[in-house]
Amino acid sequence: MSTENIRANLERVRERIARAAERAGRHPDEVLLIGVSKTVDIDRIREALEAGIPALGENRVQEAKAKVAALGRPVPWHLIGHLQTNKVKDALALFDVIHSLDRPALAEELDRRAAAAGRTIDTFVEINLGGESAKSGLAPDALPEFLDAVARCSRVRVRGLMAIPPAGAPDDGRPWFRTLRKLADAHRLTGLSMGMSADFEVAIEEGATVVRVGTAIFGARAAAA
Repeated sequence: MSTENIRANLERVRERIARAAERAGRHPDEVLLIGVSKTVDIDRIREALEAGIPALGENRVQEAKAKVAALGRPVPWHLIGHLQTNKVKDALALFDVIHSLDRPALAEELDRRAAAAGRTIDTFVEINLGGESAKSGLAPDALPEFLDAVARCSRVRVRGLMAIPPAGAPDDGRPWFRTLRKLADAHRLTGLSMGMSADFEVAIEEGATVVRVGTAIFGARAAAA
């Protein structure tokens, strides 16, 4: 894919974000676009950076380590995939925000490691809206107790909720996104990390503040190793 294609793709995504925000009576600046760069090669990521991508998202700590080493930190890096407790130290060295906080042991390890590193880590709590066994995340009714536990972790800051709805047609995500927004509102959380290439416009209409877009920017990706 050429630089022009990535630049043009990014511009089209921005236009779609703007139109979706307008339909919802919102300003496009209320929505952070994360370019999901998992399995994307360094040259294409660099092209996206040159085109003005505002943030990058990776699923795996190990893959991100090589990319951050090559590209540095010109924009914030977000971890959007599952985080193993034994990878927390590396994750804190690489990422500005973690979107997959989903269990007390992870919160406690993030707190301990962040304190040692002299920083506070921004997070989103991952919610398993559909109760899918193949996905990580808390059950919605487990959120109150979990937030109470995280509140005891002085170095872990919850910015909002994250979810990936069950697969379906783009508009099928709407009730799931609406549910996540209501859950966030009930707990006075303002951040909503929801919506990907196939459904980010619907997510924005339902209140997303962060969308995670990969193929609409970078094109079809290679299979992960």
